[in-house]
Amino acid sequence: MPNVYDFDETIVYPNGGVAFVRFVMKRYPRLKRYYPRMGREGVRHKICRKSGKPFKAEFYLFLKSLPNWENEVRLFWELHARQMLRPWYLAQKRPDDIIVSDSADFLLRPLCGQLGVRLVATRVNTATGRLIGPDCHGPEKVRRLREEFGNVEVEEFYSDSLLDAPLAKLAKRAFLVNMDERLPWPEENLQAKNIP
Repeated sequence: MPNVYDFDETIVYPNGGVAFVRFVMKRYPRLKRYYPRMGREGVRHKICRKSGKPFKAEFYLFLKSLPNWENEVRLFWELHARQMLRPWYLAQKRPDDIIVSDSADFLLRPLCGQLGVRLVATRVNTATGRLIGPDCHGPEKVRRLREEFGNVEVEEFYSDSLLDAPLAKLAKRAFLVNMDERLPWPEENLQAKNIP
């Protein structure tokens, strides 16, 4: 049985998507023209998450103006993976681990390949910067995990967010992550309504 992990602020710190955006904006200052739209998308994203509505973002529109996004992602992880990955995760990492994240698949796939783990993430069309399907968040994480791996049994689940209760409910043991602290998942959160 695999262990399943959220990504941002669970096994990496800080948020990988935000760190990547800062990285490319520093390297390509002309891309800052996308900031106003990204700001609006970020606000919409937070509102949609709280309401539980599906969200289709245009947060990564800058990709179409990035000369070589694949090279930028590779360089980003070369320079930042070591300091961003949490030592506790690297110490317990297994080859059957599955990362299930609402971060962009194009960003996480190279790192997961290096780590030798599997990935389920928000699909992004790198030619347009638009999402393909809904944000991989909340109950959508469970749907996507099952789509990719069937009715996989989960040994342990780790996340920094109580909004990941649908995945926590699937696991034999679930842990809430706060930096390097891993505490048992609050039982009352698992009993909440609207968890599949």
